[in-house]
Amino acid sequence: MKKQLWLVLSLLLLTMSQYSYAQNDAAKALLNKVSQKYNGYKTIQAGFTLDIKQANGSSHSDAGTLYLDKANNKYHVNTKNQILISDSKTQWNIMKAEKEVEISEASNSTNEINPTNIFSFYTSGFKYALAGTEKVKGMSLSVVELTPVDSKKNYSKIKLRINKVNNLIYDTTIFDKSGNRYTYTLNAQEGNKAIASNFFTFNKSNYSGFDIVDLR
Repeated sequence: MKKQLWLVLSLLLLTMSQYSYAQNDAAKALLNKVSQKYNGYKTIQAGFTLDIKQANGSSHSDAGTLYLDKANNKYHVNTKNQILISDSKTQWNIMKAEKEVEISEASNSTNEINPTNIFSFYTSGFKYALAGTEKVKGMSLSVVELTPVDSKKNYSKIKLRINKVNNLIYDTTIFDKSGNRYTYTLNAQEGNKAIASNFFTFNKSNYSGFDIVDLR
């Protein structure tokens, strides 16, 4: 009887393992398609919304536009209250209400999610699995759940939803370990749009009356 029970458990574990590998392979194949899509873009312009749901029940939303020069790790992010500009060496954080500009060294680290890798962060450092399909505004979205290999990350899981028609990321939800949830929804994505190089540098003359704080 014990031998039979052990055999049943072994077969069950084997079946679950094979299913897990199949899900992993399917998720990897999908993410490869997504990566291939974005790798074809030298520049990207995308509108976005950010929805924050905190563990205490409060929420906050923001919206803006991201301009990215992928080849040179340059970006320009414009929201209602803030502008972030980076020429890959220096970052300018322009706070509109405070009329202040903070200057710091640009971070091009691949260990954190930032504007330079928002379309490619998922390519390494994660375990992943398909988590079904969801419908949003008539769109069919494939769901991939990413778990960081490094358990010391400050988030426990990331949920990617990908448009089945064009293989573009619809939204990214980050679940941090404190219970907060951050959802970036991308819209009106446009690849290979011509963007002037000076758009990724700070022009002091445009911010007369702003305090400049150099943190380098």
